[in-house]
Amino acid sequence: MHKPTIKALLFDLGGVVLEVNFHHVFKSWAAMSVLDEHEIKARFKMDQHYQQHEKGQIEAPVFFEHLRHSLQITASDDEMAKAWNDIFGNEMTASLDAIDTVRNKFPTYGFSNTNRTHQIYWEHHYPRIPKTFDKLFVSSEIGLRKPDPDAFNFILKEIAIKPEELLFFEDSLENIEGAERLGIQTVLVSNADSVVKALNNL
Repeated sequence: MHKPTIKALLFDLGGVVLEVNFHHVFKSWAAMSVLDEHEIKARFKMDQHYQQHEKGQIEAPVFFEHLRHSLQITASDDEMAKAWNDIFGNEMTASLDAIDTVRNKFPTYGFSNTNRTHQIYWEHHYPRIPKTFDKLFVSSEIGLRKPDPDAFNFILKEIAIKPEELLFFEDSLENIEGAERLGIQTVLVSNADSVVKALNNL
């Protein structure tokens, strides 16, 4: 049985076109805390504050104050933001190059669970990324985040496409499963080669 024809591509950003590593953040926060890096990693949770921040429901100072309390950090908001942005590594050039090669055949979209602090940083330091996509959907702007069905349905409506006609590239299994429950076709990304291979197969 053949899969439905793909008519558009949707890409996560972190881990798909941009390297991210939370350990760099934990190390930076540890330098400002009585806790060591391993203790900070154990305490850090993608909790309600984290998710509200990614949906744009609370601003960075509120989120940073929550982190200062939970992680026993002594630092200004600017210092917290600098450490928070240490999550980013390099652009995944092979992924971006592969996406560029198919843009004349498929509309390409980005979808990132991210906060305003991170968005400002990657828009400035990685200008190629926003230019790679026809449109970017950012959780803190649309007020919805993966893997919520409402988030995927919002994008499907915005780009006027059926779920089975969309191919979604993502490095989080939880988000992959959320998309698949709606009938979206998916590629679980482990590295840039995953993106290149899947796009070559198209």
